[in-house]
Amino acid sequence: MSHTFYNKIWVEAQQDLMQLLQQEMPDVPPKPEKDRMAVAQQLGTLYVRYLQIFHNLELAYDQITHPQKRRVVRLVLDGVMGRILELKDELVELEISEFHYFDDILQDLKLGPESLEIPIPKYFIKEKMKVLKDRQRILSQILERNGAKDTEVVKPLKPMSIDEAVRVIQVSERARQGRLRAKFMREIHLEEKRERMAKLQGEKVLDPHLAAQRIQTVWRGYSQRKKTKQQREEEMIFLGMEPATNFNKMSMAETIAIKTEALRTELQEQYEADFQNALVQIKDSIRETEGLDIKETLQDQIRQWFIECRHATGKFPDFPDEEDGGSKAIFAQKTPEQVAAELAAKEEAKDKKKKEKGKKEKGKKKGKKEKDKGKGKKGKGKEEEEEPGWKMNPSQFLPDLSSANQTYEGVWRNRNESWNLHQTHDSELIKENKRKEVEEEIRIQVDELMRQELQNLKLAVDRDKNKKKGKKGGKKKKKGKKSGKRKKKKEKDLTPDRTIDSLYEELVTEGLLIKPKPVKLSDFIGEYSYLGTTLRQADIEPMPSLSDVKQLLVLYGVLPLGCESVHEKAPQVKALLLAGPAGVGKKMLVNAICNETGANLFNLSPAHISGKYPGKSGLQMMLHMVLKVARQLQPSIIWIDEAEKMFYKKVPKTEKQLDPKRLKKDLPKLLKSIKSEDRILVVGTTQRPFDAEVKPLTKVYKKIVLVPRPDYAARLVLWKGLISRRVDNPTSLNYSALAKITDGFTPVHMVQAVDMVLNERRISQLSQKPLTAAEFLGSLSRQELVYKEEEEAFKTWYSKTPLGKKRSKAMPGAEEETGKDKGKKKGAKKGKKK
Repeated sequence: MSHTFYNKIWVEAQQDLMQLLQQEMPDVPPKPEKDRMAVAQQLGTLYVRYLQIFHNLELAYDQITHPQKRRVVRLVLDGVMGRILELKDELVELEISEFHYFDDILQDLKLGPESLEIPIPKYFIKEKMKVLKDRQRILSQILERNGAKDTEVVKPLKPMSIDEAVRVIQVSERARQGRLRAKFMREIHLEEKRERMAKLQGEKVLDPHLAAQRIQTVWRGYSQRKKTKQQREEEMIFLGMEPATNFNKMSMAETIAIKTEALRTELQEQYEADFQNALVQIKDSIRETEGLDIKETLQDQIRQWFIECRHATGKFPDFPDEEDGGSKAIFAQKTPEQVAAELAAKEEAKDKKKKEKGKKEKGKKKGKKEKDKGKGKKGKGKEEEEEPGWKMNPSQFLPDLSSANQTYEGVWRNRNESWNLHQTHDSELIKENKRKEVEEEIRIQVDELMRQELQNLKLAVDRDKNKKKGKKGGKKKKKGKKSGKRKKKKEKDLTPDRTIDSLYEELVTEGLLIKPKPVKLSDFIGEYSYLGTTLRQADIEPMPSLSDVKQLLVLYGVLPLGCESVHEKAPQVKALLLAGPAGVGKKMLVNAICNETGANLFNLSPAHISGKYPGKSGLQMMLHMVLKVARQLQPSIIWIDEAEKMFYKKVPKTEKQLDPKRLKKDLPKLLKSIKSEDRILVVGTTQRPFDAEVKPLTKVYKKIVLVPRPDYAARLVLWKGLISRRVDNPTSLNYSALAKITDGFTPVHMVQAVDMVLNERRISQLSQKPLTAAEFLGSLSRQELVYKEEEEAFKTWYSKTPLGKKRSKAMPGAEEETGKDKGKKKGAKKGKKK
C-alpha cells in the first residue's frame, strides 16, 4: 500500500471522530434519559463506531512514516482507546453485566461480527522491542545459571565427524534397499503361489477381450468417480462452502505486503532519527540567526510598556512574577489602559478588605443564620431542578480528543504535501515550534534584565513606594514556603541498599518471577455469540462465548497495561478473576496478556509460595520485593493460580501444611498500595470458586470473568483451526460431526486429541488414507467431560457475586419472586408462633 492510502485512512478516521465529538459534546447539555433501552442503544452505537475508528487509527499509526503525523495520530489513538474503556464501564453499570451483544446495531450499520474485535496496537511491543529482548536474554541466563530448563532455547546439535555421518547414511541406505528387496521377493512369492494354485485347480485362462473389457470398465468407473468428486469440490469452492486448496498458503500479494510493512518500520526508525537531529539543528540555527533580534524586540516592547503605563497611571507598574508568566502576561492582548484599570481594581479590592474585617466580626451570627436559610433553600431548589434519569459521567478523554482534533484541523487537514513524496519530516513546522521555544528561553533572560531595570527606574523616581512593595514581595515568598512544607508520606523501603537487578535475580531464582509461555491472544480461538441478543430478549442470561471473553481481557488487561496515558485516566481495574472449568484456557489467557503487552509475570500462587520467605517479616519482604520490581519494570502481572484456596471456608487437612491462606490479609493491602500510575494487574485463576467464601473473594477481585466451555460454533472453529495448522485443507473430514460429538469437551481435550492422532506417520499417509472424524474418538473417549451440571454450578455461584446479585434483581419477574418468598417466610413465622 502507498503513503496516500494510509493518509486517506487517517483522514476518514478523523472525519468520523469529528462527527462523534459533535454528538458527544453538544453546545446545550442533554437532558437525563429515562428509557434504559434507548440509553443502551445509544451507548452501544457509540461503542461500535469508536471501535471502527480505532481499527483505522491503529492501522494508520502502524504504517504512516511521517514522524510529525505519527505524533498526532498517537494522541488520537490513545484518546479513542480511553474513550472505549469509558463506554465499556458505562455499559457495565447500565446493563449490569460484563458481556454485551450488539446484533441489532451491527445490522443497522451493515457490519459483520469481526468489526467488534478489538485490535491490539502493535506499538505496545514495537517501541520497546530492544528492552524486551534484553530482559528475555537476562532471564534465560539466570535460569540457565540456576539449572532451570528454558523451553524456548533451542539446544545446539552435537558435532559429527565425516566418518560417523557416512556410516549413518550407509546404514539407512542399506535398510532402504533391504526393505525394497523384501517387498519384491514377497510379490514374486505371491505370484508363484497364485500360478501353482491355478495349475492344481485347473483354472482356465480368461479370454483377452473379456479381460480388457473388465479392465476398461473398472478404469472408466474410477476415472469418472474421480472427475465427479473433483467437480463437486470445485462447485463447493465456487459457492463458498469449502475453502480453496491453496487457502492456507500465503499468496504473492501477502508476501509482498509483509515485506513492505517491514520496510515501512525501517523507514519509520530512519525518519524518526532524522527528525530528532533536525530538531536540534533547527533550534541552534534559529538561536544563532534570530536570537539577537528576538531579544531586542522583547526589550523594546517591555520598555514601551513601562512608558505607556507611566503615562496612563502616573507610576511604573509591577513586573509579573515567573509563576504568573513574566512578560508573557503583559502582552496577553491588553492595552496600557486596561492594565492600569486592573491595577486600580486590585488596590480598591485591598482597601475594601481592610474595611470589611471589622464588620465581619460583628455580623458573624447574622451571617450564619442567613447562610443556613440559604442552604436550605438551595437544597430544595437543586432537588426540584434535578430530573430523574440516566446521565453520562464526565469523560477524561474527550478534552484530549477535541484538542488533538483541533491540531489536525488547524495544521494537517488543508496542508499541501505534494512536494513530500517520501513523507519525511516538515522543517517549516519544526521552525514554528522551535521559534516559540527559543523565544521562551530568551524571554526568561530578558525578564531578569528588565526586572533589574525596572527596580532602578523605581528607585530613581520614588524610593518610598519601592520599600513598601519590597515588603509585600517578602510576604509573597513566605506563602511559597508554606506550600513547600506539605509533603506526602513515602512508603518504607525495606531494601534501600539493593539494586533492581539484584532483586530481579533473586525473584527469578526463587521462582516468583517466571517466563510466560509463548502464546498470543490470536491463538485463543473462539466465535461470536450469535444468540446473545435473542436469549436476552427471552429473559434468559446466556453463557458468554470464548470470543466475548477474549475481547473482555483485551479491554481490562491489554489496553490499560500497554498504554501509560490510558491507564492513568481510564476506569481502574486492579484485580481480575478468571473462573471456569479445567482446560478452558485460563492460564493461556494470562500468558497471552503478558506477551501482548511485554509484561513481567509474577507467580504468587498459594502452592508456589509455600515454604518461601517464612514468617510475617519474610512475607512482607517478599511482597515488597515483588511490588518494587513490578513498579520499576512495569507493566507487570501478578498471577495467583487456585485463587479460591486463599479464601477457603475450611482448609482441608491435606493442605494445612501449605498454608493456602497466607496472603489473605496482605493481598488487599497490596492492592491499596497500587496507584493509578502503576501499570500492575493482579490476575487470579480458579476452577473451583464455590469452595471459597464469596464476600472476601469478591472484595479483592472486583472484576470476575466466567470462562465457559466452548459452544458448537467455537468447537467448529477450534477443530478447523487446530487441524488446518498441521494438514492443508482436509476436505474429507466432517468438521460439523466432530463439533457435535465433542459437546462438553474443552480446548485442551481437542489439542490433546489432535496431537495424538496427527503425528508424523499419520500425516505422511494422508495422500493414501484420508483423515476421518472417527479417528479422534479414541483419544476423546479417555478424557473427562465438563457436564452441564458443572456449568450451572458456575452460573449459580456467579449469581452470588455483587454484579450477579444486581443482575438477578434487575431481571424482570425478580420482584414478584422476592414478594412471594417474603410471603412464604411470613407465613412460616406465624405458624411457628402458633
